[in-house]
Amino acid sequence: MSSTFPLNAWYACAYDVEVGRELLARTVCQRKLVLFRRVDGTPAILEDACWHRLLPLSKGRLDGDEVTCGYHGLVYNADGRCTRMPSQETINPSACVRSFPVVEKHRFIWVWPGEAALADPALVPDMHWNDDPAWAGDGKMIRVKCDYRLVLDNLMDLTHETFVHGSSIGQQAVAEAPFVATHGDRTATVTRWMENIDPPPFWASQLRHGLGREGQVDRWQIIRFEAPATIAIDVGVALTGTGAIPRDGKDSDRSQGVNGYVLNTITPETETTCLYFWAFARNYALADQRLTHELREGVARIFREDELILEAQQQAILDHPDHRFYNLNIDAGSMWMRRLIDRMIERETGGTTPPQRVIPLRPAA
Repeated sequence: MSSTFPLNAWYACAYDVEVGRELLARTVCQRKLVLFRRVDGTPAILEDACWHRLLPLSKGRLDGDEVTCGYHGLVYNADGRCTRMPSQETINPSACVRSFPVVEKHRFIWVWPGEAALADPALVPDMHWNDDPAWAGDGKMIRVKCDYRLVLDNLMDLTHETFVHGSSIGQQAVAEAPFVATHGDRTATVTRWMENIDPPPFWASQLRHGLGREGQVDRWQIIRFEAPATIAIDVGVALTGTGAIPRDGKDSDRSQGVNGYVLNTITPETETTCLYFWAFARNYALADQRLTHELREGVARIFREDELILEAQQQAILDHPDHRFYNLNIDAGSMWMRRLIDRMIERETGGTTPPQRVIPLRPAA
């Protein structure tokens, strides 16, 4: 198995609406899984390979709370234990498939691919904006053909918006604004404020929609990474000078602005593919379902631009296997993100870490 991702962690493997009374196949951390809901609605996840001849169980059918293999008819309960075998009354006691810890929270189905005894539901990443009544939004899943860490790199350094998303959210101020990078034991945060600037097209539109206002704004981006693969980005604009920028010990007053959260959780499939779950939640015009749809489709177009960049980057990495990345100051958040992931892997592997592909210009503070 690959050592580029920790296994003792919660990973999103589906949106809640994707999992029902049909068998759904997914791959997480190189593990083939089959997802379904029991009759009572609770989710279950099994290894997607029959004990008998390894046919994926997702090729079978769901009867009650049991999965019937589509090849020879072995039946497994939601715990992975074989309950029936064809043409015999005695069941081989070794006949079982692995079941995985599963939690349904914040509109996602989360799986723990590592040691089941360590699966603490309290460690599910915080994505509460996704189902908080004070926020409205929606999202999608993208399957990206790249190392999951490249998506995390992309999100930890938003200066790329200036060059990749210039027609929507990007502007020169993002690349030029100073930032502060901090970290904890499981988190890394990058904070950037842009004062008295023209809003980019996306935020100018949202300010008109949310407040019916126009003009210069103070803009913020607060990127919070939670190991191993979740990033919530606090974003928005407020009319310049109305108190959004915290000063002199005062809290941020965003009442004269519009605020959103870009929610991202990235699940490794293999070393070079990943499932990118994202959503955009807002705190204005909560009942406007049309706006929710327009924002979801608009953000999807923006992320499609990222997808093309990331897949081209992955191909270039494969084409240059000996190349090492160099870091700029803007990569401080990404450096801490990767360091926190490496620490999780070290704890699982007893100190064995993957080869570093990044060369820092200076030690991280």
